[in-house]
Amino acid sequence: MSSITSLVQSVDWVAVAPPTITAVVALAVLVADLFVPPARKPLLGWAATAGLVLAALSLLPLLGGDRRTFCLPGHPDVCSYVADPFALVIQFLVLGGALLTALLSLDTIKDHDLPAGEYWFLLLSSAAGAALLPASRDLATLVIALEVASLPAFALVGLRRGDRLSSEAALKFFLSSVAATAVMLLGVSFVYAATRSLYLSRVAHALTDLPDARLATLASAGVALTLVGFAFKTAAAPFHFWVPDTYVGAPLPIAGYLSVVGKAVGFSGLILVTVQGFPAYADVWGPALAVLAALTMTVGNVAALRQDPRREHSAVRLLAWSSVGQAGYLLVPLAAAGYTHRPAHAIGATVVYALMYAAVNLGAFAVAALVARTRPANRVTDYRGLYARRPLVALAMGFFLLCLAGLPPGIIGLFAKVTVFSAAVDAGLAWLAVVMAVNVVIALYYYLQWTAVLFRGAEEPAPAGPRPPAPRIPAPLATAIALATVLGLALSGAPQLVLRFASGALL
Repeated sequence: MSSITSLVQSVDWVAVAPPTITAVVALAVLVADLFVPPARKPLLGWAATAGLVLAALSLLPLLGGDRRTFCLPGHPDVCSYVADPFALVIQFLVLGGALLTALLSLDTIKDHDLPAGEYWFLLLSSAAGAALLPASRDLATLVIALEVASLPAFALVGLRRGDRLSSEAALKFFLSSVAATAVMLLGVSFVYAATRSLYLSRVAHALTDLPDARLATLASAGVALTLVGFAFKTAAAPFHFWVPDTYVGAPLPIAGYLSVVGKAVGFSGLILVTVQGFPAYADVWGPALAVLAALTMTVGNVAALRQDPRREHSAVRLLAWSSVGQAGYLLVPLAAAGYTHRPAHAIGATVVYALMYAAVNLGAFAVAALVARTRPANRVTDYRGLYARRPLVALAMGFFLLCLAGLPPGIIGLFAKVTVFSAAVDAGLAWLAVVMAVNVVIALYYYLQWTAVLFRGAEEPAPAGPRPPAPRIPAPLATAIALATVLGLALSGAPQLVLRFASGALL
């Protein structure tokens, strides 16, 4: 009883505030949904949005520190939860991405008649798990956080009842994720059998001096299986097959959420298990991640290249394949961490790219949500003449696409790509840098092609007389587009700020 009391008293509630606040608000919204009349259901969305803002503000007292809790008695350096700079940066990315998703969702729920209480509960629950994961420092908490972030996402994808595409997308997402979890749990069990510990710091120490060759073989298999499990979560090829159909079938805000927050969850977990848990096996996971990076960026960009605007292809499917290609770029610095004695520099490059990608990709999904209000098919051709109809929105979308392509005025996109490229070169992975350069050139074609569509004249002839005014943009949707644009412009104006910010995320 005394040890339990000691453990309870040692909880640092300030350190665990971000995921805790998000989870508490999720439960509060679900309970409130039972009593709020249908006409007042929109208040649940505003309450959920306010809760995400409060959770993000709870990061401020943690800045500049390294707070630990749920530690082993007598071992203050062996903890399950660590609010260090790495965790705070990823939590900022997760909560910021969830906040933009919430702004996009306020009108989507009303337009598609989605159940408000369930939607906000699932979104906040997933965000709570995503915020918990980067602070997890043992394999059990890591897997639990990953599943808490993933399980609500299955339901969110399939929440459009009666929609065949939505149900199919949810099923594919569920089956692939369950397979990934099973493989990952098998890998974790092998690692535990070899090291007799789940804490990452102790696992790392035990792997450096295994007493038996059989244990070394078991540990190697565990490391490999754990990597395969995370490869599913990060949508790395050849484990990416669920992405295009899932994004097309999901509500648009959830597709954007998965493309940003889902990737943040997968990559932060991958960073923790490789760099902190398995540094002794860098000769295993370094080459494996390098091959995955090259394969992922190539498959994603080549598939996106086939989404020809002249063939009425889906804009969301193009963004889905683009996100697979971007995942390949994010894997490059992680692979480089296995070849260098300074893995912290490589982690910083991944964080820089993730921050850039989160802002501009959610902005692109926000514009897609706006176009879908009048053109539900959301084909790339539906963006033709957008500049004539909504010049500011077209300029914002063009800016987002140029950032993803790495072209001016999207300086932050260029800066992030150069940072990732230099990480590969510094680690001696010249072949991977060449593959990345080729893929960046391939991606230029479809990003620039889509950008050109925005500024072309509409195919249908303009009606005689004065043009009717375009429908008003809902305030939450306009706010989401404006926030993403301002953030992208600010980062492009001072890219060194994001590098300085990411440098604090070094483990």
